[in-house]
Amino acid sequence: MNHSTFRATRSPEPRWPAVLATLATAGLYLALPEYLTPGPNWMMAGLIVAALALSIATYRAGRHDLNRAVGFLLLGIMTIGLVWALGMLIAGLPVKRESPIELLRSAASLWVSNVLVFASWYWKLDAGGPRHRDLQAEHTEGAFLFPQMSLPAGSKLASTAWKPGFIDYLFLAFNTSTAFSPTDVPVLSRWAKILMMIQSSISLGTLAILAARAINIL
Repeated sequence: MNHSTFRATRSPEPRWPAVLATLATAGLYLALPEYLTPGPNWMMAGLIVAALALSIATYRAGRHDLNRAVGFLLLGIMTIGLVWALGMLIAGLPVKRESPIELLRSAASLWVSNVLVFASWYWKLDAGGPRHRDLQAEHTEGAFLFPQMSLPAGSKLASTAWKPGFIDYLFLAFNTSTAFSPTDVPVLSRWAKILMMIQSSISLGTLAILAARAINIL
């Protein structure tokens, strides 16, 4: 099957998992105390939802270049909010600004947000992004070496039509935040290694906050 035929018969990757992840991130910001967000916590959630709506509109209109730019804007907003909240949480730890329950809720929200935000970055950047992956006959090159890419020809799991979807990047981000490594997915690109180091640092910082407060309580 040639590339033109493949592109005509292959359906684009569904975007709804990424949309749900973005909405979940907006909801997690609403769960944070306002002193952890730059402005009211509803403002950060509102900015995320507004940028998401613009991203969906540009995608449906076929404005792919604009859609990509809006996608980076959306990810930038979520990342800035995540780093800001973590910094404020660390700054407030010595003065015991939050009760143990509030601290646990805030740290858990930031940890989950960290997974969702960086899964979205990997999904958006790998192999040129979802649209570019949709245009390829098969996924053979990218920043990550997924197991399906190295299976022998003829394997039931090594279909030539396979390509990573958002869930694959979510699994990768989850492993990075829990095991501080990509586990079964080797990282090939330097930009991906940098992002993974940042994600692991945020996850480690969140866990260190919980450990420090737990020791203090004891």
